[in-house]
Amino acid sequence: MSFQNSALLLSWVAILLLALVVAGLVRQVHALSRGAPAGQRTGLGPAPGTAAPAFDRLGPGLVLFLDRDCGVCTEVLAAAAAPDGPVPDGPLHAVFAGPPADGVPPGASVLEEEQDGLFAEYGVPATPFAVLVGDDGRVRAAEPVGSPEALRELTLEATR
Repeated sequence: MSFQNSALLLSWVAILLLALVVAGLVRQVHALSRGAPAGQRTGLGPAPGTAAPAFDRLGPGLVLFLDRDCGVCTEVLAAAAAPDGPVPDGPLHAVFAGPPADGVPPGASVLEEEQDGLFAEYGVPATPFAVLVGDDGRVRAAEPVGSPEALRELTLEATR
């Protein structure tokens, strides 16, 4: 076999392997964008109905886990604090992994530098992550929210 034929054969094998890798990544992105069906646990954060970690320090309300360097986090925080936001009368707790972002809305209680290990206590895998805690100290909903609309959907499902 000539050098050109060998190179051509290796090129086709590499293209085939690359296509398989891309197909696998597309499947993963599609599965993540669909999210888990309602009622199915994803293993992220505390399960609905369980006691909320650090309830004695935070109390009820919407707990948002955020990061200053997260672009979507500022949008989600602004939507949560808006007068027509998902929880207009409930307390809003913004827990930052490091220093808080500029322009934190007034009325939000801000905890910075991963205040007392709350990220670990709540099992937060990434930011932004929202946990809705009821007056009884139980988790109503907990999941990653990649947009203000995802936050609205989470709070709507939790209040049903």
